[in-house]
Amino acid sequence: MKREYDVIIVGSGAAGLYGALQFPESVSVLLISKRELELSNSSLAQGGVAAVLDKSCDNFKLHIADTLIAGKYKNNLAAIEVLVTEGPQDVLNLKDMGVAFDLDESGKLMMTLEAGHSRHRIVHHKDSTGRAIVGALIENVKKHKNIDVLDNTLLYSLNKTDNGFYAGLIISDGSQTFVGAKYCIMASGGIGRVYQYTTNSAIATGDGITLAHMLGAKIKNISWIQFHPTAFAAEADRERFLISEAVRGEGAVLLNCDGERFAFDYDKRGELAPRDVVSNAIILESRKKGNENFYLDITDKDPEFVKNRFPMIYERCLEEGIDITKDRIPVFPCQHYLMGGIDVDLNARTAVDRLYAAGECSHTGVHGANRLASNSLLEALVFSRRAAQDITAKLNSEGRTPLGKFPETESLDGNELPHGLRTEIRKIMQTTHFVIPDPNAVDAGLKRAREIRDLIINGKFKIDHNFVEARSLACVACMILKEVSQNDTE
Repeated sequence: MKREYDVIIVGSGAAGLYGALQFPESVSVLLISKRELELSNSSLAQGGVAAVLDKSCDNFKLHIADTLIAGKYKNNLAAIEVLVTEGPQDVLNLKDMGVAFDLDESGKLMMTLEAGHSRHRIVHHKDSTGRAIVGALIENVKKHKNIDVLDNTLLYSLNKTDNGFYAGLIISDGSQTFVGAKYCIMASGGIGRVYQYTTNSAIATGDGITLAHMLGAKIKNISWIQFHPTAFAAEADRERFLISEAVRGEGAVLLNCDGERFAFDYDKRGELAPRDVVSNAIILESRKKGNENFYLDITDKDPEFVKNRFPMIYERCLEEGIDITKDRIPVFPCQHYLMGGIDVDLNARTAVDRLYAAGECSHTGVHGANRLASNSLLEALVFSRRAAQDITAKLNSEGRTPLGKFPETESLDGNELPHGLRTEIRKIMQTTHFVIPDPNAVDAGLKRAREIRDLIINGKFKIDHNFVEARSLACVACMILKEVSQNDTE
């Protein structure tokens, strides 16, 4: 590891890895991963990547229209046009990089249908597309000598200089160091761990959004949070595994506690309505029935087809005692994805000079108020590539100038953080801003979240993973609830 790089990339999901690979060998890149490289929300993505790859039965206008409809027409149309028109080439790039997308007997990419899409346009690898993509990208990153990787490394501070940044790091052996870079791409993922139940991985605590906010970046529409309607309804797990949209796309039906289909009572598209519509239908039906037991049923499909199409879901459900070829799958909505975040332009630039953001932590405006299924991986690819291209052009034009004197290391020791603060934040968010928010609880929730945030920031606590993540969760909760409160009073 060097002391100074051209670019620091924070995060090892699809945006961070693919972005790193877009730089020429002459650009030095440091990729920082909070945990092991393979742990990210991208790795958990099941369904696939949406892209118009067969223009004989699909076109850009249809993909744009589907994205706008799902997003309630609150999207940034220019960003969607970039996503849809440029994205197919990025998907083909993944294939060239070794991602084993499913092929039909003729060797053509197989494409499935997911809720909200008017055409079969989702390319996939079984039901573990994200893991296949991340795995292939990691292998490619390891081959590039200009990319250094630090895994199990905590970014606890990011300080701006006139011509770059200093990143405060706690590396895997527990030691502290500072690393400098001319540019920084924040690709740190989402905020799912601010909720009691989420499909997100353990890294999703909003660290990048919080650090960007501290630097003065604009945070936009952070209250636009997607709740996936069909997470496996485990008894106790905070992290709930997803029953992919593609299961409904292949014919699974949604049942209430009485074993009745009900989705068509709330929307003419039934089970294949966009995620927010199906989630709302489940919550309303649960109130109507006074019962939160809901099920996905795909037992009328051929068992071998189900096992081959959804091997990961099949095995994971078996671990919970459910054979999806014979049994109904217990499901209930939980937090899944953030549509808002660090506001960026079409080249992924933030309001802070030299700071970029890509992937789930960013707000491109692509998704509007509700993300269309399988657009997220596409967004990560397209805008991380654009960030890398923009930075490369700037590096070529400005030349290499040193960052200057590095900060002095300082003691990270302090008191232990009080127990239970993160749990309290999650309870606040679960009760105030779940699928159908409770406006009467927002002000009290915001007041308490601010108290927790101020306690963490102003206290003399030991700086470690627990502190940084608790600080992030408290800051994110405050940003979300403040935005909700302002929207309620407008």
